[in-house]
Amino acid sequence: MLAPSRRMPPPYARPVRPRHTPSRPGAAMTATAPPEPPRADCAFTLAACRNQPYVPRHLGLTRLPSRRLRAAARAALSFPEPESWLDVGTGYARFPEVAKELFPYTAFDGLDPTYRVLHARVAERVEEAHVGNLTDARITARLRARYDIVSMFRHLEHTRDPREELRAALTVLRPGGLLLLELPDPRCVFAVLLGRWWTPHSRPGHLHLIPLDTLRQELESQGCTVLATDRSSPHIPYDLAATTSRALAFFLPSLLSRACAPLVAVAWALDHILAPVLRHTRFSNTYRVIARKETP
Repeated sequence: MLAPSRRMPPPYARPVRPRHTPSRPGAAMTATAPPEPPRADCAFTLAACRNQPYVPRHLGLTRLPSRRLRAAARAALSFPEPESWLDVGTGYARFPEVAKELFPYTAFDGLDPTYRVLHARVAERVEEAHVGNLTDARITARLRARYDIVSMFRHLEHTRDPREELRAALTVLRPGGLLLLELPDPRCVFAVLLGRWWTPHSRPGHLHLIPLDTLRQELESQGCTVLATDRSSPHIPYDLAATTSRALAFFLPSLLSRACAPLVAVAWALDHILAPVLRHTRFSNTYRVIARKETP
């Protein structure tokens, strides 16, 4: 790992461009998709893994509500208003849909390896939809230096090469643009106490668990300045519920584990009761980083 850069960050700057207007009903669709659909036998999907012990059977309890997505978007309010924003790993673009409430004049685009992002474009949650990976040279060539903000929420840990993913994100950012990242914290107390039962330790979905200090060093080695970190507000109260669900799925037959769903609901309630306290301790399971791409 290269030593962190000691350059003084220049003030936030970007080229002056005409302001985007909010999406309008009936606007033309812009989408990028690979020429052939992805092979079903190599795609990691919840449906394909439903019967595997590492996938919680009650994931509906741990879905991020709109208020948490809104809190993630609110983290960018202290910076100049972006004209264009790319959400990587956007899925059905729930985050852009919520973030538009705070940034009504920002053009939101979405990128996802699945075709869900095309449904999001039809629903007008994003203005441009791109199917594929950010590290695909065809995508980075088309999107080079187009965005003021690139966001990745619980995405980087799923990529094959996080370093290349960050490099590609910086490629599509303008100088002075922001990276908004949220990742699970492998050094939180839940990760230590729950061990292999902690959900981010599951495979094949989670390939890399990156500590905050390691991510900070990597960003600085790629010419970024880390502007803010937060270990409190990004906390997701789901550890006890997800662990209980995975344990039931592993030790009990399918029908019997489903009959124990009330146990998962109790664990979920306990997660949320304790969350206001745990989020301010090292039990917090997620961290957020905002970094700026410096002008070469």
